[in-house]
Amino acid sequence: MRNNMQPVIVGLDLGTTKTVAIAAKKNESGKLEVLGFGETESVGVNNGVVLNLEQCMSSINLAIKKCIASNPELDIKDVYVGISGQHIKNLKTRGERSRRTDGYEISKKDVDMLISEQYKTYIPDTDQIIDVIPHSFVVDNTCYVDDPIGICGSKISASFNIITSDKNAIRNIKRSVEKTGLNIKNIALQALASTVAVTNKEDLEEGVAIVDIGGSTTDIAIFCDGVLKHTGVIPCGGVNITNDIRTGLGILRSQAELLKIQYGNAMATGIDPDKYITVAGLRGLPNKEISLKMLAIIIEEAMQEIIDYIVYHLRQLNLDKSLNGGIILTGGGAQLKNILQFTRQISGMNVRLGTSEEYLTGTYSDVLTKPAYATCVGLILKGYAEYENALAPVQPQTAAIIDEPAPLVSAEAAFPVVVIEKTENKRMELPKVKTSTRFLRITTLVKNSFMGLFEEIEEEARA
Repeated sequence: MRNNMQPVIVGLDLGTTKTVAIAAKKNESGKLEVLGFGETESVGVNNGVVLNLEQCMSSINLAIKKCIASNPELDIKDVYVGISGQHIKNLKTRGERSRRTDGYEISKKDVDMLISEQYKTYIPDTDQIIDVIPHSFVVDNTCYVDDPIGICGSKISASFNIITSDKNAIRNIKRSVEKTGLNIKNIALQALASTVAVTNKEDLEEGVAIVDIGGSTTDIAIFCDGVLKHTGVIPCGGVNITNDIRTGLGILRSQAELLKIQYGNAMATGIDPDKYITVAGLRGLPNKEISLKMLAIIIEEAMQEIIDYIVYHLRQLNLDKSLNGGIILTGGGAQLKNILQFTRQISGMNVRLGTSEEYLTGTYSDVLTKPAYATCVGLILKGYAEYENALAPVQPQTAAIIDEPAPLVSAEAAFPVVVIEKTENKRMELPKVKTSTRFLRITTLVKNSFMGLFEEIEEEARA
């Protein structure tokens, strides 16, 4: 199916709580026209890791079938897939290429070769590079070049964010998708896919922290001056809130999820303590009266756990004062009532809801502009960016690039001080915000187990 030679691109979001497939194409105005939409409950996936191959395949199959059922003319073979989880790391490095003759224009091929060389950067054998993001280009002695193509120079260099993932996590996702008969066009970091769907160039220039509150994790992507400064994963999400409700109120998980969606509130302030709702008792026990005030208290404490850590991390990176665009909340967890006001109160920063209405049109656009679908929409947008980049005319190579193969970048060369800076070697000052016992607990947990996800490698500029 093509309209004006535009392909149909399908995004597949394998989340902890839901699996979503969206098919869309660009119309004449450049917006995505949604052609098909399928959603089902996720099974076999948790924290971005496939735990049961057959169950994951079943979720994928059902989501794709629903997408095709919504538009029988669709023929879905290729998909763009998102990846997240506690195994994601963000490294920084720097690379350069020299040309034999100066005074000639830098071509797209020059830039592509510079980027491709970064895939030779040393990383642990258990990891795999899934994305290389260039920024801060330098041509000869001219710094901060946004787009070096067409500029005359003899040497081009840039800083890079290198996103890596556990090899087996990628393999299992690929197996799950390919065993359903689909072909993976590319795998993208979910935090960056969500960023594409809910921001524009002005947002990234002003500086924003995109916070995607998913089922089992909260993904963060921080941009300042149009440059990706940091990505990270917090091991808490909507499932944690549901589990807290279930434990705190002594009800079934399904009841807790329903209460969260229908009556959940991120702020307990102002809720009438005399308001109750009735839920069925467990195993023949009498029905239970649930206080809406108590429900909100449980949700507020769980949300503060997430927001406290975001603020804590921004302050450790010295970025909390640099983000004029503030925090953009997206993902299913961002749909809680009063979550914007609560986040604004805790962080002291500007906060807004991240939706993709700027990019969508068509039958399902009213539904899919909700924050819960931002990742899937972003995957389609990234797919189109890849497609259009491949179609871009390649400028003639007016000056030869030095042909010697680039050596494998060693850990010592890429990261001269340390490969990964362990949290134990760096004292962190707690933020001056309201701190709950649960927040201290998760801070300890993350420091001991997960802080490697947030650590960034100290880069050394090389001439």
